[in-house]
Amino acid sequence: MGKPIWDNATGCGPDKKPLEIYMFIDPLCPECWALEPIVKKLQIRYGRYFTLKHVVSSQISRLNLGKKKNHVDIAELWEKTASRTGMSCDGTLWFENPICTPYLASMALKAAELQGKRAASKFLRKVQEYLFLNKENISNLDILMECAEAVGLDTEEFKKDLHSTSVAKALQCDLKITSEMEVSEIPTLVFFNENIEDEGLKVTGLYPFEVYVQIIMELLNEMPDPAPPPPLQKFLSHFNLVASKEIAEVYDMTIEEVEKEMKKWVLQQKVKKVPAKYGTFWRYIGEN
Repeated sequence: MGKPIWDNATGCGPDKKPLEIYMFIDPLCPECWALEPIVKKLQIRYGRYFTLKHVVSSQISRLNLGKKKNHVDIAELWEKTASRTGMSCDGTLWFENPICTPYLASMALKAAELQGKRAASKFLRKVQEYLFLNKENISNLDILMECAEAVGLDTEEFKKDLHSTSVAKALQCDLKITSEMEVSEIPTLVFFNENIEDEGLKVTGLYPFEVYVQIIMELLNEMPDPAPPPPLQKFLSHFNLVASKEIAEVYDMTIEEVEKEMKKWVLQQKVKKVPAKYGTFWRYIGEN
């Protein structure tokens, strides 16, 4: 069985894509988490037109993390982002279990990347789930090891790579790209076409799906042909844990329609409801 179309966008496929998207992220950034539904939809609908490269831009959102006053501000930002976007994150983490060494989570992302782009992508998602949904301290080595194991990384390699010079250099390289492209906020997406003379088209913050499609169209000089989304069950089994918001975005449904459908699936024991502070997540438990 071939790999799903949404995996192709990570750049693992053999074909050269006409576009490349640099996605500047930080594992601690709630807005990056809130962008997940749109990124999923872009990868599924238009993944054959672009490769996606994650660039870790940690230092932007890390200033004065240690100060108590900042914890109040960060918690407030998390709550506002979650209630606005439907991608839950719980700001009380900053009072109960604050992140002490955020740098480690960024190092971990680069260490995961040494085991392949797809592995790194799964690892990033797992780290975000642990942080935003489970309120786990992702600057804790044990938690990072748990995430690595959960997505099938070689944990021995991962642990060894975590403090290696190659990972430190890879992170420095990402920070250099961030600086050179003058990215000052995250998330930022920079779109490039095949013409290396052309500057990238920079989009900072969160926008509706249609805005990103318009950019892809302009860079391709044609209307891209969208692929249909996969059957919902295939989508759920691939991602394992998804928000109502993600299903709604990818399948052009309302949250109410998603919840109604998922309630049927709960009765059929295909999914398990995972309540969150904002909205709902669904864990795929498979066919019986």
